[in-house]
This record gives sequence, structure tokens and C-alpha cells, in this order.
Amino acid sequence: TLAAVLRANPRVDFTRWHLFLADERCVPLDHEDSNYRLVKATLLDLLAVPVPPGQVHPIPPHLVGDPAAAAKDYQAQLTAVFGAEGTPVFDLILLGMGPDGHTCSLFPGHPLLLEDKLWVTYLTDSPKPPPSRITLTYPVLNAARSVVFVTTGESKADILVKILRDREPFPSGLVSPPGGVTWMIDAKAASKLPADLKNVL
Repeated sequence: TLAAVLRANPRVDFTRWHLFLADERCVPLDHEDSNYRLVKATLLDLLAVPVPPGQVHPIPPHLVGDPAAAAKDYQAQLTAVFGAEGTPVFDLILLGMGPDGHTCSLFPGHPLLLEDKLWVTYLTDSPKPPPSRITLTYPVLNAARSVVFVTTGESKADILVKILRDREPFPSGLVSPPGGVTWMIDAKAASKLPADLKNVL
């Protein structure tokens, strides 16, 4: 897994990391749907030299029942690290993609795709459970120095063709930072891509 590769890389200095979540479900931090729980179990808890606790940024537990307040707090956390002037510029954003082409909690046809002012926003009508979530927005995603999509499984094969070959405007395909996007795709997910595109990737 990517987490295992990061843990094993001696060049990665985790003490310098600030770790934010590109999106999070508004559930308790130990809930099985929590992205923080997944990152904690697969990466943070296994590090020999940990990320300092103050540099890991989950949703505050007392706000998981209030998505609007959680999004406002998360924007404040970003401001505390990056400052209030200009859009935050992450060194790296790691993203996944759903079979419908969504990324973060930015879903096809959802009004949040048009958000161009807030860095963090929320939704209570996610088409994928749980319904309440917070998410980074395109202004932040598209300001990053590097964006990497990690995409696995045959359920992603059809949508990858639509995004990478046909250039259809699904949410994942709208991520376009200045340095471009890197796709890490396993064989099953890439099974329907044309050979010339696989070579490019």
C-alpha cells in the first residue's frame, strides 16, 4: 500500500508534516467511516518517528454533529497554518476516486462543484453514505504543487476511460493544478485504457 511505502521511505521526515484530510465524513473519529481513523490505523500509529500531534488536523470531535461548524473550523485550521492571504498551497494532495468519478466529497452534478470562494465547505446530502461531510474545494485542490490520484480496482476502469481518454468533465477530471496530476493506477483499474495512454501514464 501507499502508506506502507511512505512508512518505509527513510527520506520522509514526518516531523515536518502537517496532515490535513481532503475530505472527511462527519462521524466520530473512531467510527469505521472516518477517514481520520483509516489514516491513523494505516500510517500515523505505525510511524517510528511520528507526526507531531499538533500537526495532524482532524475534525474536532465535538463538531462532528454540525457539518457547517466543522467546515468553518477546518478553514480556520488551514488559515492558522497557511495564513489568511491567498489560497493554501499544499506540497502534496493525495486523492482517491469513486466509480462515479467523484473525488473528495465533490460528486457529479452537485452544486459544490461550483464553489470558488471557500477553501472548505460541507454537504448533508452526499449520494454516498454517510450524508454529512466536509471537503476541500477546487480552489485549494488546483493550487497544490503536486496532486496524486491513487486509483485501484476494476470498478474504476470505465470512469478512467471517460476521464483520461474522453476528457469528460467528471469531478476527478476537474482537478488541474499548475504542475499537473499524477495517476497511480493498478492493472485492474487501467484494464480498459488504450495502450498509448497507459504508456503516457
